[in-house]
Amino acid sequence: MIPPSPPVSRCRTQGFAGYNLAWSPFFENKLAVASSANYGLVGNGRLHIMSLGPGAVAPSPGLMVEKMFDTQDGLYDLAWSEAHENQIVTASGDGSIKLWDVALNDHPIRNWAEHTREVFSVDWNNIKKEIFASSSWDCSVKVWHPERKTSLTTIQSHTACVYACAFSPHNPDLLATGSGDGHLRLFDLRQPPTTGVGGGGAVAPPTLEPVATLPVGGEVLCLDWNKYRPLTVATGSTDRGVKVWDLRNAIGGVGKTLSTSLPGRGQMPVAALLGHEYAVRKVAFSPHSANLLASASYDMTARVWDVDAGVQGMASGMPAVGGSGAMRRVYDAHTEFVVGIGWSLFHEGLVASTAWDCETHLWGAMG
Repeated sequence: MIPPSPPVSRCRTQGFAGYNLAWSPFFENKLAVASSANYGLVGNGRLHIMSLGPGAVAPSPGLMVEKMFDTQDGLYDLAWSEAHENQIVTASGDGSIKLWDVALNDHPIRNWAEHTREVFSVDWNNIKKEIFASSSWDCSVKVWHPERKTSLTTIQSHTACVYACAFSPHNPDLLATGSGDGHLRLFDLRQPPTTGVGGGGAVAPPTLEPVATLPVGGEVLCLDWNKYRPLTVATGSTDRGVKVWDLRNAIGGVGKTLSTSLPGRGQMPVAALLGHEYAVRKVAFSPHSANLLASASYDMTARVWDVDAGVQGMASGMPAVGGSGAMRRVYDAHTEFVVGIGWSLFHEGLVASTAWDCETHLWGAMG
């Protein structure tokens, strides 16, 4: 394990605690940070558009704020459009979702207000590039088109707040969710909705049912798909564990895209990566390597893991703890909760993290 070292670059967002960040899929030196005043408990939000100056991926102070957009409530998440180079969607504490054009100077170009509580996650589909999804503390997940005034689909199959949602990078119709009830769920948007019975015998609104439900342990705060291995998902939760799941083990087949389940193995992760001292707030698979996974935690650290080493450890009956060879990097330069993390899409091995210390850092995955 490589010892901690200072960041390659850092940028301060004075008075606004970072909540998550996202690298532009179009511009190699641009990223955005969603942030909130007063740690997101009360007050305004701010969307920061940051850029990396010349030499920013070498030791230099190259990360800087290029533009800011203020909101009336805290921002908890964001996602760049996969179809329009200047558009970003944000998730807000007042239940609203806003679409911004960073080439403009002030107001959002779209605003949706269907969620009734905090929106905690948004994710843009990188195959079916015209849609994105949101999840909320109101226990619902919604799918949107930026040109539509109302949502396309509402999923009401959860019984607790939905902290995370993410489309598969391999199949545009598969959507995974992580919930406060401790489960990872997989939905196939091609499946027909079902109608159940609500309170007092009333007919409940149609909704999609999951094609797989896995007990993770603790509240599931985050998830991410492996970019190279279909149906491989990582989760982070309040039980302090980073877990990797092979969803082929949990499902019997959806349409013609998913393979036959493996009896008896569907409810177990293929790797359990242990080392964080508090809840895991964010996980992110590398866009350049199938075996590398980054995580961010309330223990004020970010870490990089070798998933393959974790799988080998699990197969031998030993979860991958810090000294087992699965943990490749501990980054501890933040001084508050680390709640957002993302790999550069263009600079291999470059990671950005954002924290409640009102700083966003760039650092190398391998030191």
